[in-house]
Amino acid sequence: MTALTIGIVGLGRMGLGMAANCAAKGFRTLGSDPSPERMAMAAGKGVMLAAGLADLVAASDVVIASLPTADVVAAVVEGPGGFLARAPAHAVLVDTSTSEAGVSRRLAALAAAKGLGFVDAPVSGGPSGAEAGTLTMMIGGEARHLARALPALEAISAKRLHVGGPGAGNVAKLVNNLLVGAHLLTVSEAVRLSEAAGVPAADVLAVVNAASGRSAVSEVNYPRWVLNGAFDSGFTMGLMRKDVRLAAALAAESGVDLPVSELVARIWADSAARLADGEDFNRIVEDRPTP
Repeated sequence: MTALTIGIVGLGRMGLGMAANCAAKGFRTLGSDPSPERMAMAAGKGVMLAAGLADLVAASDVVIASLPTADVVAAVVEGPGGFLARAPAHAVLVDTSTSEAGVSRRLAALAAAKGLGFVDAPVSGGPSGAEAGTLTMMIGGEARHLARALPALEAISAKRLHVGGPGAGNVAKLVNNLLVGAHLLTVSEAVRLSEAAGVPAADVLAVVNAASGRSAVSEVNYPRWVLNGAFDSGFTMGLMRKDVRLAAALAAESGVDLPVSELVARIWADSAARLADGEDFNRIVEDRPTP
């Protein structure tokens, strides 16, 4: 049993899998979530339940956050009883949420001023990857903070890519998800074209996936969640719309002209009129806006 204590803030579909893997791999693992149901599920997987955020932070060497928005992350770091107020010396908070680079840079600076570490490490791999411990992490932050958190990150991920300083992980994740959002739209149009011209989707995708037009969407999303009608990836329209919106905001903040990406962002935003936030994000391929 390792002496390292890991606290998981947010026991949703991603956080619960992370917590379960940390506990299964011998770490003293604490969990906190506003949902009694999620807390009970975590306890069933060997996770110790913290009385609240303050108690979790005070007892953890590494805090892993899996939260919905940058505002919630900031509240966990800056709020009463939060990371800055209660963390022990040299503790590190790893934010696995898809957040905003500017927020992460600000929080990293505040943490550094108190001798603490803040690492932005959004993930790819979805709930199934969280459950299996095979996530890919896109990491921004100082190398020394990453080194302190590394044993915990090894417990929840298969690949860890240190992209750069604070905020760099968020930038990489938003770029990645912007591409996924675009690829879902372009592959859906390619499939519609092939079927209109008399070639079934599965047949043309077999060619695409053996040639230069392939992408994760054509290789994974379509066979696993689209062609079979499953639409159960565990990632929602609401979350993908948020990520595409954040990528568009980053482009505007950075002063770059991205006309294709602007169209992608507009299509995803407009889809809210027809596809609820809770729908699987792959449903975008079925969206048919009225002219």
